[in-house]
Amino acid sequence: MKAWLVRGGKHGEQESVALENGLACIGFNDVPDLTKVSTKEAMRETIEETYPDASTARVSNSLGQLYAFAQGMEIGDLVAMPLKTQPQIALGIVTGLYQYRTDLGEIHHTRRVDWKRNDAPRTIFKEDLRYSLGAIQTVCQIKRNNAVERLLAISKGNFDPGINAPASSEICEEDMEFGDATIDIEQIARDRIREHIGSEFKGHSLSRLVDAVLRSEGYVTHLSPPGPDGGVDILARRGGVGFEGPRLCVQVKSTSSPADVTVFRGLQGTMATFQADEGLLVSWGGFTQPAQKEARLSFFSIRLWDADALIESIERNYSKLSEEIRNELPLKRVWTLVTED
Repeated sequence: MKAWLVRGGKHGEQESVALENGLACIGFNDVPDLTKVSTKEAMRETIEETYPDASTARVSNSLGQLYAFAQGMEIGDLVAMPLKTQPQIALGIVTGLYQYRTDLGEIHHTRRVDWKRNDAPRTIFKEDLRYSLGAIQTVCQIKRNNAVERLLAISKGNFDPGINAPASSEICEEDMEFGDATIDIEQIARDRIREHIGSEFKGHSLSRLVDAVLRSEGYVTHLSPPGPDGGVDILARRGGVGFEGPRLCVQVKSTSSPADVTVFRGLQGTMATFQADEGLLVSWGGFTQPAQKEARLSFFSIRLWDADALIESIERNYSKLSEEIRNELPLKRVWTLVTED
């Protein structure tokens, strides 16, 4: 058994199709059917014909990923798909050979996958494994630090068992057998921020952090004290003394497991009790697919914040947060050069 990283589009645009149809699918939409292209040399020629103006580096990079997906991946292998739409990773088992599809819109290159788990929070993956899964490639093989055994355990609902030997924080030569696995520095940084918040702002402290973010955005808030909160963690409204604008009711869940439909409906009931106009459900572990689907029906009255959405709000308002919060969560903006290839 091998383990593969397969991304569902640069912006996660293929994730829902992959999960709903039991597929792993990649981009390269312009590349024709590779069913009868069995050698690397023939596949290179196909890619060069498809992208005649591409640099040698881009051709080689595309070749490594497409060959891995069509030929290197085998039935029974593990697939990990980090989700862009949630701070979660989907895990499954490859059940079919490469197929070129014409019935999925712009999606053509596919493999059948039995998704065992589509909502594993990134927080349950240890840092070294998250680092491997932080490669920006669409497809690459993950080998180091007993990745196969660990991903298999997580796919069965367990936490990352880790390794006995010291973990390496660098991509090794093994991981680059199929394609040059460049690391997504932004994602690695986001994971470390997430890990710090998850460790330092547990339970009621996460509500305190959300409250600080809302106050930095101009809300006057009432934060419930620790203990039973009556279904609401924060009440908020804008204005000098909090009498202007819609009334906001906030529920905060700090656990690493995704919030389900029951939690979402609970907020709806709490909003009715407090006569709130709007609701905000913050779930550190993200949301289940049914909860996300039901939330769409209440788009104009309830918002969902997962870990990434909360972190984005923190980054956006960081300079306006209290000194106490900034001391507990010390962040620094870093600029880095982005290379096209």
